[in-house]
Amino acid sequence: MTRLVEIHTPNELAQVASTGGSPPVAAESLLLEAPDAHWMLLDDATIVARCSLWWRRVPSLGKQRLGAIGHFAAQHSEPAVHLLKYSAEQLMAKGCSTAIGPMDGNTWRRYRFVTDRGSEPPFFLEPDNPNDWPHFFTGAGFSPVATYTSALNTDLSRMDARIASISTRIADAGILIRHANATRMEDELRRVYQMSLMSFQNNFLYTPLEELEFMAQYRKILPHIRAELILIAERDDQPVAFLFAIPDVLRARQQGRNDTIIIKTVAVIPDCAGLGLGTCLVTRAQQLAYDLGFRRAIHALMHESNRSRDISQHTAATMRRYTLYALPLLS
Repeated sequence: MTRLVEIHTPNELAQVASTGGSPPVAAESLLLEAPDAHWMLLDDATIVARCSLWWRRVPSLGKQRLGAIGHFAAQHSEPAVHLLKYSAEQLMAKGCSTAIGPMDGNTWRRYRFVTDRGSEPPFFLEPDNPNDWPHFFTGAGFSPVATYTSALNTDLSRMDARIASISTRIADAGILIRHANATRMEDELRRVYQMSLMSFQNNFLYTPLEELEFMAQYRKILPHIRAELILIAERDDQPVAFLFAIPDVLRARQQGRNDTIIIKTVAVIPDCAGLGLGTCLVTRAQQLAYDLGFRRAIHALMHESNRSRDISQHTAATMRRYTLYALPLLS
């Protein structure tokens, strides 16, 4: 017999999760990401589906009031659909007009599903999921609300033909580009934090992120960072753009080849839009990576309408697609 169980504390989560079934959400994630509710569907003592809900601090989307469904896992379709429909009812009862997922509260965290895997294996920091999980969402009535792509450049020696004129324009604007200082990496990250908030404020489903969580996210991956692959553009000693790239350590572990970088984030403040800073940073990062011995670059997780896709298409080809889903809630 199945039963729904609401979890209120990390200790309760650990106690229920220890019975087996779907992998539990780490206690630290439950605390830091602060869902408003966490539900598990049990079949006797086995967890067959689970998810968290957010409705207090969530992204905005026009006049819609969103509720997010994240921390999702399920063993098979029937319990997944049951839990997702129940979650939608809970969000509607809290005043939400649209349920969105998978999303762990906001887009700074884990969200969206891989829906077109392609032939490339997963890369470092990429969200992954079983192939049937997107069907669980559509089976519960959800439909795509946004799509994303990752692209692969297999020839880092190839130059973007626009770079000479762009570099001149950036220099004329008094902007200098340098790589991060490896001896004070946390200070460098704090410098770009406020700039990141300004750069992303017009992004789809934008939500401000507290500095504590921003730093915690990057602190986890500091051991894998190469300072040469983090570029900061400054004007009058103030950051106006940055690019964050990191070696694909997952590929290195699994295939024994440390030949790929991941361009994870490119950010430019609105005042400097139109100068070509994003193109310049991507080109320079790929040149630096080539000089360091890397031969491929993944342009990771770009929204379908993001400027990053326009930059990427000059040197890279789509290798993976992802989807975020939504469900209108009728009162």
